[in-house]
Amino acid sequence: MSEKDAIRQRGEDTASSLLRLYRLVKLLRSPDGCPWDGMQTPQSMRPFLLEEAYELVDAITAQDASHAREELGDLLFNTFLVAAIYEQAGDFTVADVCNDVVDKLVRRHPHVFEGAPIVPGRWDQIKATVEHRADLRKNGSVLDDIPASFPPLLKAYKYLKKAAKLHFDWPDMDGAKAKLREEYQEFEDAVAEGNNAHIEEEFGDLLLSLVNVGRGYRIDPSVALEGASAKFYRRFSYVERRMNEDHIPMTEEHLADMERLWQEAKQQE
Repeated sequence: MSEKDAIRQRGEDTASSLLRLYRLVKLLRSPDGCPWDGMQTPQSMRPFLLEEAYELVDAITAQDASHAREELGDLLFNTFLVAAIYEQAGDFTVADVCNDVVDKLVRRHPHVFEGAPIVPGRWDQIKATVEHRADLRKNGSVLDDIPASFPPLLKAYKYLKKAAKLHFDWPDMDGAKAKLREEYQEFEDAVAEGNNAHIEEEFGDLLLSLVNVGRGYRIDPSVALEGASAKFYRRFSYVERRMNEDHIPMTEEHLADMERLWQEAKQQE
């Protein structure tokens, strides 16, 4: 059986299926493979990894299992492809990637593999000591662990969460909410002042404080905003559709009609 014929055969279990995917990636990267796949680099693959990750998150949010299955496959393929590119360059192998992550997770779960008691904070302690991550921070910050490429909202949440683990946090939510009110007042003052740069700065501070309040209630701001955006989409789409059905133009003089339909959309939910 040729390599191509072997790849066409569906795997009978997880191991054979992963091997099938790996063989496919190797074939696509070979001289007999696909020119597009063959020319990719880790740098060129960055936007595709992000795109597939976001599409997977959308499928999960929509609770669409069949779509999630498809998007998981796309993300897994892209991950294998990037790993294979590094393997071809001699940097490391796909096996190294798999073994490293398993070793790391075994190490970070002593309560599972060593029968140790569950201790709060042990995960971070292992990262900082056993994995020598503290050495990387001698001239830096614990915040350096957060990828610079994270979306700003996620980055803010992760920064605040990291700082809180080192006890740089409000003792209770009253302090966090008081800070939010303070930042809102400073934003209002900047608006009254009329300095655009200062308005932007204070708006950023206000957002950061709002993220921190959400963190205190175990709310991931990206998830919360995604939900609010989806809700806005549903309601605004309803307004658009109804305005079009009633032959009412979406202009300023018909704002009252739009508001009426918006409230109608809310009631239907």
